Amino acid sequence: MPQIKPFFGLRPNSDFAEKVASPPYDVLSSEEATKLAKGNPYSFLHISKPEIDLSPETNLYDEKVYKKGAENLKKFIHKKILIQDEKQCFYLYRLIMGEHTQTGIVAAASVDDYKKGKIKIHEYTREDKEKDRATHVDFLNANTGPVFLTYHAKNSIDKIVRGIQKQKPLYDFTSNDGIRHTIWKVDNDIIIEKIQNEFNALDYLYISDGHHRSAAAARVQEIRMKNNPNHSGNEEYNYFLTVIFPDEQLYIMDYNRVVKDLNGLSESKFLDKIFWKFEITKQNEIYKPTEKYLFGMYLNNCWYKLAAKPDTFNMKDPVNFLDVSILHNNLMEPILGITNPRKDKRINFVGGIRGLKELEKLVDSGRYKVAFDLYPTSIQELMNVADSNKVMPPKSTWFEPKLRSGLIIHLL
Repeated sequence: MPQIKPFFGLRPNSDFAEKVASPPYDVLSSEEATKLAKGNPYSFLHISKPEIDLSPETNLYDEKVYKKGAENLKKFIHKKILIQDEKQCFYLYRLIMGEHTQTGIVAAASVDDYKKGKIKIHEYTREDKEKDRATHVDFLNANTGPVFLTYHAKNSIDKIVRGIQKQKPLYDFTSNDGIRHTIWKVDNDIIIEKIQNEFNALDYLYISDGHHRSAAAARVQEIRMKNNPNHSGNEEYNYFLTVIFPDEQLYIMDYNRVVKDLNGLSESKFLDKIFWKFEITKQNEIYKPTEKYLFGMYLNNCWYKLAAKPDTFNMKDPVNFLDVSILHNNLMEPILGITNPRKDKRINFVGGIRGLKELEKLVDSGRYKVAFDLYPTSIQELMNVADSNKVMPPKSTWFEPKLRSGLIIHLL
């Protein structure tokens, strides 16, 4: 029975919504964020990636960065670029990308539920990234980026969501990447209670994207509990910002890999070693896998189709039968020597939204020697791993479309 609740949303004045909304902090480098926010003083990147307003030499973890984010947030509030609702509300967030539509409920979720496993994880986090987001949240006194949650779809929730969409939205705009963003405010007490009752009846929620933001919320709660002798459990720091989507609406793209060298092997020796675990077929054009257990590989201006041999993985294990695990266990580690892809500097990851031409570009540039494209992990595979209390290999899922930051903020 995961608990969610409405909250006093801090959000853009309607005149500024499109200018404020920005991509998530963790999909942009500082250089990319600086370029994107150039000429737009209203961009939320001034708050979520405040280093863009400091010297390029500034350490990203310097206290100056967090102080600048807090200063910019206060400015946005003072100038009424951001306003706060006077009543605790839920919100509805719909994204449309081409023919794909997904609609989620914006809510404050319980940190305690996350810590108790009622909000399930499927990957490990890095301590440095946890600390960074926790410090950002603590300095700003706000969750500025939502955690992307999912649940097993329910017709009763779908019906409530459809009813809300008949109302006039707060915002409705198309961002420069062609994605349409629409936000509704849910302030009717009867509907709020119905939503809470529906979610209280669920067994679990699942993190789709935002493990570091969730872990950061838990860190902030611990800090504030220690500093609050009157802690009751009802304080806003016991909750964190989420957008919750039904599983059947989610769209997961491939998350591909590029590697800088062949681990000292010649190309012919490398291909010979692959053959022990994969059937290899040379292709005349770009190869994109059409089903599980198939992989594309780009090496020396040639594409190859790799088909995992049936006896090389355990289909009964929810982690080891994932395509990302098959590629790692049978090729990345034993042949290329990449034992820890979370830390190894020889490997990099490319979201499917960039397309397979990006893999060719990276290899042809000489910066990387070989690239692999994978069939996308399914949402059911993700939930199966979480239900088994296991974790997926890093960079297993790339969700699109991305939620924009700055449209709804949760103050602590």
